Amino acid sequence: MYPGAYDRARPAVVTADGTVTLTYGRLEENSLRLADHLRTAGLRRGDHVALLSDNDPRVLEVYWAALRSGLYLTAVNHHLTAEEAAYIVRDCGASALVVSGALDAMGDRVEELVPEVRHRLGFDDGSYDRALAAASPEPPAVQPRGADMLYSSGTTGRPKGIEPDLPEGDIRTDPSTYQLLFQPMYGFDEDTVYLCPAPLYHAAPLRFCYTVTATGGTVVLMKTFDARESLAAIERHRVTHSQWVPTMFVRMLKLPDAERAAYDVSSMKVAIHAAAPCPVEVKRRMMDWWGPVLHEYYASTEANGITFISPREWLARPGSVGRGGLLGELRICDEAGKVLPPGETGTVYFEREELPFRYHRDDGRTREAQHPEHPNWTTTGDIGHVDEDGYLYLTDRRAFTIISGGVNIYPQEIEDCLVLHPAVADVAVIGVPDEEMGEAVHAFVQAAEGTDAGPELGRDLIAYVRDRIAHYKVPRQVAFVPELPRTPTGKLAKGVLRRAVADAAGQPPPSARAR
Repeated sequence: MYPGAYDRARPAVVTADGTVTLTYGRLEENSLRLADHLRTAGLRRGDHVALLSDNDPRVLEVYWAALRSGLYLTAVNHHLTAEEAAYIVRDCGASALVVSGALDAMGDRVEELVPEVRHRLGFDDGSYDRALAAASPEPPAVQPRGADMLYSSGTTGRPKGIEPDLPEGDIRTDPSTYQLLFQPMYGFDEDTVYLCPAPLYHAAPLRFCYTVTATGGTVVLMKTFDARESLAAIERHRVTHSQWVPTMFVRMLKLPDAERAAYDVSSMKVAIHAAAPCPVEVKRRMMDWWGPVLHEYYASTEANGITFISPREWLARPGSVGRGGLLGELRICDEAGKVLPPGETGTVYFEREELPFRYHRDDGRTREAQHPEHPNWTTTGDIGHVDEDGYLYLTDRRAFTIISGGVNIYPQEIEDCLVLHPAVADVAVIGVPDEEMGEAVHAFVQAAEGTDAGPELGRDLIAYVRDRIAHYKVPRQVAFVPELPRTPTGKLAKGVLRRAVADAAGQPPPSARAR
């Protein structure tokens, strides 16, 4: 379905603080007007619109305008520098740029660096409203489906544009793959109240907000994630569905017991999480608190495949991220591409009938994502294994694997061990150069507020890990930092830590060294 199929007075998007409501009537009309404006400006099927915005309800107007015009929408991470944002706007080949008022200065700089962008609209400088007022709200006879073309978070290198083929069909009659997958899986309908605490430039929040507004529900949009405010929003809006990353769970769990108990979260029917592996103990504690409502999926911005696991299945198989089959068949392969049997760890591939994506203007990276013998099998670099019943267990990202004395060590296991220690607010584990072992395990820790982050705590944390996992995986050193480099979607930017270690040692950056 599409916004115009629902009661015009129904709220499509509301801000978590209740100050702004975007109705279905306004969403339908404004997205039609913007689509007409872009057509009049000369944009045609396959052209690109870049969006530089914070979590503003009008983001959904721009998204729906692109989706009903056969255009690609590239939402740009507004936490980047202007130069980094300009790289994405230039690389995607944007013909138009839409900017929110909070980011006008960055938009000015991007426009200066990318003069080939022909059209700019601002949410708060009047140009967006003037463009809509002058455009037609009449639905055109044909509304060809568009798509998002988003960029990877760049945690292991420069962001990559992930370009799908434009889907066939009309927005009014042909539902997207995301709607076909997620609506029946999670029961999205007109009674859904969906809390979005994550930034809309990221794939999952943007696509889930699309799915909710395609099925008649209401999106409750937060400006940024805050543990207390998230719980308050659940209670205030009687939220039925939500989506999270594990870091958000950890931060909510570390609130004082009295604060957590003060909020009524009983309206929650489905709490979806993804984006990063969730430590088993974190998920158990969330289940104890919220009940068996935590649903997990494993996927990527590339949308090359997906696995799902329900709360009931997870309780029977703690740590699994589910089974594939609905979008791509799972394959676990060794470094040579040989398919591995259940229980053996290797690279996670999904088999599709055709290549589901390509990296924009980068055939080399596209080939790197493909299986050496089966080009329609693709990977995003994760490693893991399946059990006898086909349930996937992730180990870590291939790029983060530490090779010490010829043995593979997966940082995620060590991070999962440390993250619930009461003195730890956040943790990242990487490999650092070591003359004897090749690499040594090194932990960066953000200590909990009020904790003395000194040598004694470092020794205590090392002993804590040694008591719980194999000794060869225990960090040789613990370094305390004020804050870890995470993206707003919760992913660790370990490349930043590796570069810092290399700079301190006077070595070339990690990308220049063989791994």
